[in-house]
Amino acid sequence: MSLFTKSLSKTSFLTLCLGSSIGLYSSAAVSEVESDPWEGVNRITYGFNKGVDLVVLRPLAKGYEFVTPDPVEKGVHNFFSNLSDVGSLVNNLLQLKGDASAHDFARIMLNTTFGLGGILDVATPMGSPKSGEDFGQTLGYWGVGPGPYLVLPFLGPSSVRDGFAKIPDSYTNVWGQAVDHVPTRNTGYGLEVLDARVGLFPLEKLISGDEYSFVRDAYLQRREFSVRDGRMDTGFDASDF
Repeated sequence: MSLFTKSLSKTSFLTLCLGSSIGLYSSAAVSEVESDPWEGVNRITYGFNKGVDLVVLRPLAKGYEFVTPDPVEKGVHNFFSNLSDVGSLVNNLLQLKGDASAHDFARIMLNTTFGLGGILDVATPMGSPKSGEDFGQTLGYWGVGPGPYLVLPFLGPSSVRDGFAKIPDSYTNVWGQAVDHVPTRNTGYGLEVLDARVGLFPLEKLISGDEYSFVRDAYLQRREFSVRDGRMDTGFDASDF
């Protein structure tokens, strides 16, 4: 599989909520009864999250996008993206993927040194895209099934497996582990969330039909796509591209 296909993976809940809809939606591929037995509760939580987004997060992201110069906005995105590559490296090591681990390490070194601490992404233009691994994918790689679909308050679309995986993922969050000053750490978290939300504005128009079902089916298919490194049971193999 090409490294390009691995770069499609994302980890923040906002990206998973809407970004997963790109090119992977097919409602027929998901069994609603088997994958979403807690649909009633999930819909309530989804509605709550959407309300928070509409009232708080989306307006803040719009304001951030309006006042922040494009080069600064891009630098913020690159900085946190570089930090997240550490988690990808750890999870590729846990999956015993030697080549992918070496790729992640080289990417981190390139962007941290020549990219001025990750503010510039010099690795991607050099043919070294993100791999985007997380602990949920690691569990899936070793045969742990996703379990029922689960919408988490504030965190959005998930599954029993991926929800549990957020705990060990927090230990590979470089920003959270390295920054002890609480106001600075929280400011960084806020910038990261706003950056992710801004990146999803162009994707909102892709949602059609019942929004809850669309996001759920897209999320589940995207996670299967990520765990299988681009190979799907339907015969689709992203490495063909």
